[in-house]
Amino acid sequence: MKRTIKLAVVAALALGATSAFATNGSIMIGVGAKSRGMGGTGIGVGHGAESGYSNPALITSIKGNNEISFGATAFMPDIKTTNGSNLNFTQLGGPDLGDETSTGTSAGDLYPVPTVSLASKISDNVYIGFGMWGTGGMGVDFRTDTVGGLMKMVTALQVMEFGAPMAYTTNNFTIGITPIAQYSSLDIDYKMSAGLQNGFALSHGQAPTATQPYGVGSGTAQDIAFGFNIGIAYEISNFTMGAVYKSEIEMDFDDVLSNSINPMLGGAATYDNSKLSTPSQYGVGLSYAMQGHTIAVDYKHINWEDAETYKDFGWEDQDVIAIGYEYATDAWAVRCGYQYAKSAVQDNTGKNLRLDTFVPNLTNTFNALGFPGSQETHITFGGTYAFNETISMDMAATYGLENKETVKNFLGQDITNEHSETGYTVQVNYKF
Repeated sequence: MKRTIKLAVVAALALGATSAFATNGSIMIGVGAKSRGMGGTGIGVGHGAESGYSNPALITSIKGNNEISFGATAFMPDIKTTNGSNLNFTQLGGPDLGDETSTGTSAGDLYPVPTVSLASKISDNVYIGFGMWGTGGMGVDFRTDTVGGLMKMVTALQVMEFGAPMAYTTNNFTIGITPIAQYSSLDIDYKMSAGLQNGFALSHGQAPTATQPYGVGSGTAQDIAFGFNIGIAYEISNFTMGAVYKSEIEMDFDDVLSNSINPMLGGAATYDNSKLSTPSQYGVGLSYAMQGHTIAVDYKHINWEDAETYKDFGWEDQDVIAIGYEYATDAWAVRCGYQYAKSAVQDNTGKNLRLDTFVPNLTNTFNALGFPGSQETHITFGGTYAFNETISMDMAATYGLENKETVKNFLGQDITNEHSETGYTVQVNYKF
């Protein structure tokens, strides 16, 4: 079965890799053009076939007996990082190793993210579907850093989910479930200069011995793991209420994580965890529709603090609030939305995390250089145009407002991220 899924993944990735920063940590704020146009809402408001991901109970909102949607998002993160690496350690009795402070903008600034959603009405009570969704990822590309402070860091996490939503509805109450097969890949590469190695050694009471840089690159590891989304929905008058739970999905990336982290530990310890989890989530949503106007509000909780490796890196749980508005006619619709979630990546100084016990601020350094999933505030816009009763096109634009975070690196100096992002989504829908 895994081989069959991998072959399907190859076809999916022909549409484009999904390595990108995905806004809520490493998770997209919404999947599908309608959801993204309405601030990522989708727990308590139906979006047709694309609801198979956000709340499978709401695939009952398709118009007609069958609906299929093909979409893609051009995702454009803008990540600027400054790492302070002033290596003058004469005050510690060591040599003046120079200044390797670097400022750079990640070259990873355009990623296509594909989605395909299908839903069918089998009877008045039963609906089924299929989905292929790029749901998240993260990555930076500082390979052109010539000074050394950004360590030529290149990271790439890709996450794509395949699901088969099923829903049963009766008396305005619906329950749905989507079994999920998740394909993920991870690559981490960097190069640590001799000056930075010696500065690191001196700052931790060791003698400077490095004479040349060392590079870390374990290649790309891939895995397929399984989980599920379960949702409910209840409609009364003009109101729709929904709730959803998404299971944690644990991936195993062989030695990529341990081989990347262990050199930083300098022999003080061994990190042997190769797992990385997409965290569990739960949420509730409510929408009200009247005379073409729809207002939707979602709340969801993302459980980073219990997710494998993210918990070792000190990521914090997120409470996400999303608000969306739509005005729709038979021929067209307009949408807008807002979403906020405090960054999952916070300053870990003094928190006594597992890795920081051996190397103070190691988690800060890895988060800021390789995994700065620090986006917080998004505004969104979207719309639909129906060419006829069968074919329509959705469009959405999402803007992540700049968030600036400064923490201490493993030399005890400032490392700063400035992170904003833009996304444009186009989706074609076919009803039959």
